[in-house]
Amino acid sequence: MAVPEKHSFGLEPITTHAWNSSRDRVALSLNSKDVTIYQRAGAEWRLQDTLDQHDLHVTGIDWAAKSNRIVTCAADRNAYVWTQEAGGKWRPTLVLLRINRAATCVKWSPEENKFAVGSGARLISVCYFEQENDWWVSKHIKKPIRSTITSLDWHPNNVLLAAGSTDFKVRVFSAYIKDIETKPTPTCWGAKMPLGQLMTEGSAAGWVHDVQFSATGQELAWCAHDSSISVMSGADGNKVMSLRTDQLPYRSLAWVGPAALVAAGYSCCPMLYVMEAGNLKLAAKLDQSQKKEGGGVSAMRKFQSLDKQSRSESDDTSLATLHQNSIAATRIVAGDRAAASKVSTSGADGLLVIWDVQSLQSSMGGLKIK
Repeated sequence: MAVPEKHSFGLEPITTHAWNSSRDRVALSLNSKDVTIYQRAGAEWRLQDTLDQHDLHVTGIDWAAKSNRIVTCAADRNAYVWTQEAGGKWRPTLVLLRINRAATCVKWSPEENKFAVGSGARLISVCYFEQENDWWVSKHIKKPIRSTITSLDWHPNNVLLAAGSTDFKVRVFSAYIKDIETKPTPTCWGAKMPLGQLMTEGSAAGWVHDVQFSATGQELAWCAHDSSISVMSGADGNKVMSLRTDQLPYRSLAWVGPAALVAAGYSCCPMLYVMEAGNLKLAAKLDQSQKKEGGGVSAMRKFQSLDKQSRSESDDTSLATLHQNSIAATRIVAGDRAAASKVSTSGADGLLVIWDVQSLQSSMGGLKIK
């Protein structure tokens, strides 16, 4: 298996990250009110720019692949769309979210003509550009949401929107904006799609941390705080398959094939899960690293050193994983949800790690994940 790429961006936690289309730049939220953009130069990362319009810590970033625009949201209840000008500087445009609680997550739609922002105001702001007034406006999806929105994801048809929340629910809504879109065609999730229409609803036994549609949009996966992973099949009458894992809760996930997904969270190790015969099962750990005892030092010298420094073996709190703290975000680096070869994870240890999923497949004897 290929050695993962480990990149450190300091001691501050990485709240979330987003890649540009060519994957040579990354936007990071280092648990602050600013968004830092780094340019990759070989093995090094160079600070390219800082987006500094927010007043409180940034909670969500998404980088549009086609239009090269960045959207950010923060605890200050604001969102900005950033457009890169000819000189390379990023120009912010304020979005009218009309919320009275912190924004928690943001996601561009596949066509990049709108985006959705989740918040603690128990609603979703579906935002689009109004040509007449030259600004970004929003329409709200409220019912039957009863708590904070933690995650969002768009269906490939650019209309349906999945949302996970702290009321232990996963919901699929219609985010159809008739002012900018043609009437949508029916999907396996339903045919009637006015704005705010609840298409389906799933349950968990804890806060839902992340949701994501598969490449076809026929399956919806989510992970919850009860250490479970679930997949709902819209093509199979909204049938749900769930797996209660023995790991600490997962905080993020990403489809890497038609029947495979990577999940990561408080256990600090990304895991590959596959669907087989109507069930979810653990296929492999992406992190194969092992803690090196003593770093090559003999046992006698190790204990002599511990004795001189009045320390005990229990003082070593490092984990046997690359990530030394919880993983907050998982993103695809190479490929797409139908066939991803690389994924990235970032977490509270200030690390960004790039994992080779394709080589893992080969080392497992050609496991069919794509």
